[in-house]
Amino acid sequence: MQLLIEAIGFGIAAGAVIALGAVGFSLQFGISSILNITYGSLMTLAAYIGLFLIDLGVNPWVTLAIAGVVVGIASVAFHRWLLAPLARRGTRPFAIVIVTVSAGVILQYVILAVAGPETQSYGDQGGQTFHFLGTTLGASQVAIVGLAVVLMLALHLLLTQTTLGRAMRATSSNRILAQSCGIDTDRMSDVAWLLSGWLCGATGVALAITTAGFDFSIGQVFLIPMIAAAVLGGVGQPYGAMVGGLVVGLASELAAAYSNPAYREVVAFGILIAILLIRPRGLFGAAWATRRLMA
Repeated sequence: MQLLIEAIGFGIAAGAVIALGAVGFSLQFGISSILNITYGSLMTLAAYIGLFLIDLGVNPWVTLAIAGVVVGIASVAFHRWLLAPLARRGTRPFAIVIVTVSAGVILQYVILAVAGPETQSYGDQGGQTFHFLGTTLGASQVAIVGLAVVLMLALHLLLTQTTLGRAMRATSSNRILAQSCGIDTDRMSDVAWLLSGWLCGATGVALAITTAGFDFSIGQVFLIPMIAAAVLGGVGQPYGAMVGGLVVGLASELAAAYSNPAYREVVAFGILIAILLIRPRGLFGAAWATRRLMA
């Protein structure tokens, strides 16, 4: 019983990080219909930006915000100058996915060339420990769970309570109709890629904080559970990605607790394959998404 409680606690902490990345990934896809595999390499870039700043003595949480801004700007530039022109020329979606895969590989090996293959670490960022119902979590894990909750709430309020959010949802739902209503859809795309890029950068730093060590492959390894979470919730649906992140995090930690810790990624693959076979639209289907976007 104690093992189960501990696995659930660690699963929530892991799910919070996965949810952060999955929401950003889904936000990008929802606004532009582009499956951006470069997302994983951008997380790696953020982790190394964080390492550079922490070595300079910058607070880890300030580092998280700065890395998010840098990756957000890079994300907007990547979409505006490479992906959007390809989409306007009528490039097929599969070809654009191949471009993002290629760009991700290039960025990953540029990071390898600059930073080297050695395992890096932020050092001990755990701080004091907290005990909840038999589960012991470090201060950094608790802080990241709290940060994820705050960011998810802020994103919800942005999408539902502001004019900008309504314009973004309209663009995601029907781009042509949104343009005919006077919405600058290109600007909405920039805003969405900036927000999702910030979440990508924040996730990269959060992931590095909660791991003992990382290398140039950290983002690509993490990409699998994150995509599994996004697909589970329904790709393009930020709310579904939140739920999907928690489910994948809990399932991975339970599998690690009761079998081999190396099976975490196997569980993510299994969830991804199962949901594609059983319910390709995810837990939150197209009908639910349409109602939510048009509300």
